[in-house]
Amino acid sequence: MHRKVIQLLVDNTSGVLSRISGLFSRRGYNIESITAGVTADPRFTRITIVTSGDDEILDQIEKQVEKLVDVRDIKELKSESSVYRELALIKVRCGREQRQGIISISDIFRANIIDVSPEGLIVELTGDQDKIDAFISLLDGYEILELARTGIAGLGRGTDNVTYL
Repeated sequence: MHRKVIQLLVDNTSGVLSRISGLFSRRGYNIESITAGVTADPRFTRITIVTSGDDEILDQIEKQVEKLVDVRDIKELKSESSVYRELALIKVRCGREQRQGIISISDIFRANIIDVSPEGLIVELTGDQDKIDAFISLLDGYEILELARTGIAGLGRGTDNVTYL
């Protein structure tokens, strides 16, 4: 099994995300994460999908997605020529005596404490998936009450591979 990050540039129309996810669902393809947002040009939306499968399945996914009417461009974002980021919000239960330990770990990872209450705090962390996974593993001795992760957003490096429509 391989993992692939696919970036789509699609028309910014209602139902486009549903049509794309429906294709994955109908064909039994797995979506590990999916993010979507309008681009600098409000006519288009950029969608980043992380999926997995063998080489044949991954090639088939790209071919099927490319056939969709709303899809204007499709690219694979390879790790060596792209930048990936993910956002995580992590709510941790802690009292006054445990708070400094979590703050110290957060400082090492350049995370931000965005909310503090007497019973806990919320940490905001951005980075690649490995960084977020490593941070969460260091919180092993603490009780994570809630965790929200955005999934990968990514762009290719440089200006050579920019799509102009």
